[in-house]
Amino acid sequence: MSGALAARLPAWSLMGAIISAAGLPIYIYAPKYYADTYGVSLTLLGTVLFGLRLFDVVQDPALGWISERLHRRGMAVFAGCAVLAASMLGLFAIIPPFDPIWWFGLTITGLFSAFSFLTINFYGQGVRKGEDLPGGHTRLAAWRESGALLGVCIAAVAPTLLMGIVSAPFATFAVGFAVITLFAAIAMAPEWTSDVARPEPTPIRTILADRLARRLMFLALVNATPLAVSSTMFLFYVEGRLGAPGWEGPLLVLFFLAAAVSSPVWSALAQRYGSKNVLLVAMVLAVASFGLTLTFGEGDIIQFAIICVLSGATIGADLTLLPAMFARRMATIAPNGGQGFGLWSLMNKFTLAFAAVLLLPLLERAGYDAEAGIYPAEALTTLTVLYALVPSVLKLVAIALLAATPLEDDR
Repeated sequence: MSGALAARLPAWSLMGAIISAAGLPIYIYAPKYYADTYGVSLTLLGTVLFGLRLFDVVQDPALGWISERLHRRGMAVFAGCAVLAASMLGLFAIIPPFDPIWWFGLTITGLFSAFSFLTINFYGQGVRKGEDLPGGHTRLAAWRESGALLGVCIAAVAPTLLMGIVSAPFATFAVGFAVITLFAAIAMAPEWTSDVARPEPTPIRTILADRLARRLMFLALVNATPLAVSSTMFLFYVEGRLGAPGWEGPLLVLFFLAAAVSSPVWSALAQRYGSKNVLLVAMVLAVASFGLTLTFGEGDIIQFAIICVLSGATIGADLTLLPAMFARRMATIAPNGGQGFGLWSLMNKFTLAFAAVLLLPLLERAGYDAEAGIYPAEALTTLTVLYALVPSVLKLVAIALLAATPLEDDR
């Protein structure tokens, strides 16, 4: 542990926690929150989220380009943290001063633009950090992704836990998030100034011309889509299919806590048996465990909780090993890291846009009405297919892609 403190690895965990808390949990909660609280159409919300992802096609590579050319990166990162915190407050702690759908669009754009900028810099700095760290990229990934997954856990369960304590749980969550973001920015500050000799910026065409980098980014796109689909549908599935409103938070925490706890285990296994072999095993286990949710119905909470633990543990492998694989490749072809992780960020976020723009309208058209508590049989069938079958099929495609991708043995 003393070696980890000397290498400031806990600061990497804390920053990873903040960034991740602003990512996936917000995709899970924000659409349903605005639909339930302000009556905004699911189709409209999905359209806004998809439009934002189209904007990211230009924004994320541009942010990567800017990141590689920053001379005072620490100040820029601190400003990004401030925008992240302010946007979270606007999204959940402020009553929309104008049409809720436009306020949602404005605040979510600020939130995810800051999220992109911080992710790019965070992982870009990690490319250089991992090169000099004992244990390399896999050790750094274990600390970084464990923190990230714990951040997701806390963000996933906090609003639900706060519902029984305060009158405005989402506003309270947003305030707490803003305060912790400030501490994370301060703890991570020395890392942005420790890089004395930064490599020259790498043109984006160099990264795109590399066959292995392209394969890894495409793999990331396909492999992240099942998680995006299931995350987008999670609250609706628990409430409608399982008939278990109020269980969303505890079940989410089981899922992400299993991912966080398993992360260092996958890291250790990867160092012994190789990242590709371990990740393939985890992905097969994910299909086997997650496919069982097709058979669940009302009241099957315990069975679903077990699946949350099993499938969450396999997601820990995805979120730990794939970024480490990509970072190793970037260390070879683009050691500055900014442009590469701009593209990586885009791949991961596009999956959430795909899920939002396609699945939310399908669910609404099938007759699912959470605000009125109306769940016709057709809507529940659609929900089950979207939540369980679609991710399983996509995961099988990801397994085939990984099996066909040649990777360096990192044992």
